[in-house]
Amino acid sequence: MTASPAHDAASDAPSDAAGRVWRGMRVLVVERHDRRRAVTEATGLSFVRVKALRRIAAGPMSMRELAARLATDKPYTTLVVDDLERRGLIERTVHPTDRRQRMLAATPEGRRLARIARDILDDPPATLRDLPAADLAVLDRVITALVDADEPAR
Repeated sequence: MTASPAHDAASDAPSDAAGRVWRGMRVLVVERHDRRRAVTEATGLSFVRVKALRRIAAGPMSMRELAARLATDKPYTTLVVDDLERRGLIERTVHPTDRRQRMLAATPEGRRLARIARDILDDPPATLRDLPAADLAVLDRVITALVDADEPAR
């Protein structure tokens, strides 16, 4: 069976191929292998709270830094942080050089839940694990290049 002209990768314009690849990645990652539900069930937290906790567990940060990394406004970030603190997953500490500012740091329980979330999110689906090594090497090289090219400046 031959591919229809609309799906022939060799004749596609780069933007058409890029769109098809992007849609395929979205289907695989977001629709078929979305791990957010598994993470929320394992941690008992909404996914946005897990995202906040994982960022805080990676290293202490200010409320402003967390809001920027989550792309949320200050009132919503405060709501999330207050809930995580009430649950004993994070604590507010004094900034080491500016006593007026508070830093957010994960507690041991917060780090434990962040590790659980990471383990679930990092576990590849069987369809990916079962690919031949050569195909995985190509995917690894391409995805690494995409991630590196899209990394935000700090």
